[in-house]
Amino acid sequence: MHKIVTLALASMIAVSGATAALATEYTKGVVKKIDLKAGKVTIIHDELVNLEMPAMTMVFKTIDTAMLDKMKEGENIEFIADRVKGKLTVTELK
Repeated sequence: MHKIVTLALASMIAVSGATAALATEYTKGVVKKIDLKAGKVTIIHDELVNLEMPAMTMVFKTIDTAMLDKMKEGENIEFIADRVKGKLTVTELK
């Protein structure tokens, strides 16, 4: 019985460690332009590790248009971007 409990605990630790490794990191960027009408933001960003993209300037949609109200042109931000329905999208904003 002791071996089963030990094995179960070891498995849980391994799974939780793997989950933490998959967590997406925030990327630093600067807001270049906000297009409220189109619901898009242009960001000069560092490398997007999760999307395997080098640093560059790109246009993103936002998961929620209310995010655009929290941004200002020229502002430094930290964000998470992902592909949502095939479109590059800001999904989280610090």
